[in-house]
Amino acid sequence: MNILILSHRVPFPPNKGEKIRTFHQIQHLSELGHQIHLFSPYEDPAELAYFAALGESLCQSVTATPLQNKAIRLSIGLIKGQSMSVANFYDKSLQQQFDQFLSVNNVDAIICSASSMAEYVFNSTVLNRLDAKPLLIMDFMDVDSDKWGQYQQSSRFPMSWVYAREQRLLAHYERQIVKEFDASYLIAQAEVTLFNQKVIKSDKVHVMGNGLDTSVFYPPKVKQPNPAPVFLFTGVMDYKPNEDAVIWFVNSCWPSIIGEHPNARFIIAGMNPSADIKQLAQDKSIEVTGFVEDILPYYHQADIFVAPFRLARGVQNKVLQAFACALPVISTPMGAEGILCQTGQDIVIAATPEEFVSQANRLISQPELSQSIGQSALQLIQSHYSWQGQLQPLVNLLGTKDKQ
Repeated sequence: MNILILSHRVPFPPNKGEKIRTFHQIQHLSELGHQIHLFSPYEDPAELAYFAALGESLCQSVTATPLQNKAIRLSIGLIKGQSMSVANFYDKSLQQQFDQFLSVNNVDAIICSASSMAEYVFNSTVLNRLDAKPLLIMDFMDVDSDKWGQYQQSSRFPMSWVYAREQRLLAHYERQIVKEFDASYLIAQAEVTLFNQKVIKSDKVHVMGNGLDTSVFYPPKVKQPNPAPVFLFTGVMDYKPNEDAVIWFVNSCWPSIIGEHPNARFIIAGMNPSADIKQLAQDKSIEVTGFVEDILPYYHQADIFVAPFRLARGVQNKVLQAFACALPVISTPMGAEGILCQTGQDIVIAATPEEFVSQANRLISQPELSQSIGQSALQLIQSHYSWQGQLQPLVNLLGTKDKQ
């Protein structure tokens, strides 16, 4: 099949949530023999090398266009009454190239990597004139409108107004997508339930989970003991849910942990740390790495991974990565949402600062328990989280088109 993928960011290298997910879709569909045609905007010319890498290895063709100045994009969106998420990734040149491709090529399916990319479908002057309509597939991943609603609740004016506007416009947009697309996917059943409750109830919205590449994330062959416990968090560190999680943990939990374990260390590993995150490194027990070429050594040196999420939903890739490295995880209920794990067996759940500190002390004082939880989490990844298995709903849907 000829499959056109509209990706809001170049899905390479697969080093952050949405890039990892879209990359593995491209990789798996290519391995199954489908012809992949990637369309994506970009902001940094350095990204052109990433497009070239995908064109050489996995994609039949790659179309990349530079976005104009962000302030201009968002201003146009504001004037048009658009969602900022939609305006942020829209480019007229990419629209023209998308329509030109559709006019001269037979396309069996169009997969959008995020709700914002539906704009190219809705604005197409060619799509509705085609004799053979391609399958329209949306990978929402998470319920974005609800995420903006959470931001609104935790913010003050004027940002609370900005977030409320985005929540309202995105929810309307998500409803339009579900009505006009053939199928839409979310990352977990909890997200589907939330979508049905807060956006629109539809039998065209399905679960397609995240997998984990165990050739990239795996336990250390020999675990070197640390003289004092090492805690770890990984992620893009200017992303609001990650910032909120880390700052809450440092302010609410870390002083008590240091009180019990004076030489403990907390490593915050990930690109683009905000000013607030960088400031945390003034505490000598906290390390803020910024961008790292290889995140795996940080998982290997850590004793405990923390996932203290209070904002956003969906399956956290970083938790799956920690599982694959046999690293015990302490998480809020939100951080574990959508993962098929059992509390106390594969993961430790803590909802309050007191519970976080108590569970951390328990894992530190009981190394056998810590190791057991890590090994159980590793087995869970090996049994249930292959990308091949997680992407089967998409493969099955494409098979229905193939038989028509």
